Amino acid sequence: MRDPQHFRCEIADRIATITLDRPERKNPLTFESYAELRDWFRDLAYSEDIDAVVFASNGGNFSSGGDVHDIIGPLTQMNMKELLAFTRMTGDLVKAMVNCGKPVIAAIDGICVGAGAIIAMASDLRIATPEAKTAFLFTRVGLAGCDMGACAILPRIIGQGRAAELLYTGRSMSAEEGHAWGFHNRIVPAEDLASEARSLAERLVAGPNFAHMMTKTMLAQEWSMSIEQAIEAEAQAQAICMQTGDFERAYTAFVAKDKPVFEGN
Repeated sequence: MRDPQHFRCEIADRIATITLDRPERKNPLTFESYAELRDWFRDLAYSEDIDAVVFASNGGNFSSGGDVHDIIGPLTQMNMKELLAFTRMTGDLVKAMVNCGKPVIAAIDGICVGAGAIIAMASDLRIATPEAKTAFLFTRVGLAGCDMGACAILPRIIGQGRAAELLYTGRSMSAEEGHAWGFHNRIVPAEDLASEARSLAERLVAGPNFAHMMTKTMLAQEWSMSIEQAIEAEAQAQAICMQTGDFERAYTAFVAKDKPVFEGN
């Protein structure tokens, strides 16, 4: 996990900061970086030394999505079996992010389009600069807007009508729109983006990380549950968390009028 070949990864203080590393092309994805990111997030679920991830921008941009020459061109020459293998692989990246058990923060500057917008969408929290422009471009290249879970996840974040507009038209969502619509959690100056994302990650890492894993799991799973099922699932999840040392540490600190120091277990 510490030495990927097709993107950058730095791990320090239980925070992994990952970036796509082709700033001269606005950080497009390739077949190789898709697959390696998928595998990295799958492995993250079993990592004992990472408790939060910052998916950062690079060179003033987040990601321009699938590379026109390295991905889109070759796709036009593939048969149906090969195309389905590709679309399943890209969807598996989103599933790996959702199921990794660790909060993921997207730090978005500049261009954030296509599959780059999907990565931001699949993150748990999103911090953007005023220059951030997010677009789900799929219909602009003759494809459906329903790519990598967009039709399921984006309406949950910004609402059905707003998601429909972006997915039908492929137009850019400005940073201000994204913040007003609930896509971006906050807007910060470009020079503060990295530090703000890092500060938020540090705050999460200092928290009860087992409970964060439970929170992320329930946020993903409860969309397919009835209210009754969700309440029962949360009762079970909370009972499990009540058995952790962090729950007892919080109580002991409260009684002593101290700040709890969580250990993630």
